[in-house]
Amino acid sequence: MPDSRPGTRFPGYDVLSKRQGPSWNEKTREVIAKRLATASEPRFFTADEFLTVVAAASRIVPQPPTRRPVPIAALVDRKLHLMQSDGYRLPGTPRDGEAWRLGLKALDLETRVAFGVPFHILKEADQDFLLARMQSGELRDPAWTDMASDVFFRMRLARDIVLAYYSHPTAWSEIGWGGPASPRGYVRIDYDERDPWEAAEVKGGNVVAARRKNNRVR
Repeated sequence: MPDSRPGTRFPGYDVLSKRQGPSWNEKTREVIAKRLATASEPRFFTADEFLTVVAAASRIVPQPPTRRPVPIAALVDRKLHLMQSDGYRLPGTPRDGEAWRLGLKALDLETRVAFGVPFHILKEADQDFLLARMQSGELRDPAWTDMASDVFFRMRLARDIVLAYYSHPTAWSEIGWGGPASPRGYVRIDYDERDPWEAAEVKGGNVVAARRKNNRVR
């Protein structure tokens, strides 16, 4: 559910209210329905790998406790299961699925050496410590082979996690995005202009006016 508390930027806005309206065509509805039905059980990751991805995602994209979380790990798992990729990779780096397997294995080894337990069991501060070291390329266990830890962080871990989050309608509602505007399209595209089917942002502290507009968005 969208967050409609006072002080939020787009109170009362729920992009899924457009589901049966003129903003989305049948293909758009089909794609989003499949995304919303993403399986909660992993089909690419092992159970242990999945727990690591869940933990890493919670540190890279923290989510508020006031709504149902975006299933980031499940969306990444779905992408890898369907073998969807960016269509390119850096020289010397494995394909997406292979890179994830290698990176998670190396992270697990680094974690067990440093703390003696799996990554998902660590305190949040210790998880942040390892992720920061990965981001800066300071994790150098031989298990990384030819793939530098910072490359894995930048090109796979952080990238895929952030893209998964912002592929979900909950995130769209959070940032006031209308989703794929097909067949309508966006017309008012100059600075600070808004089509009637786009979310209204709170201005001048007037939450009531923004909510009133957002309740009419279709």
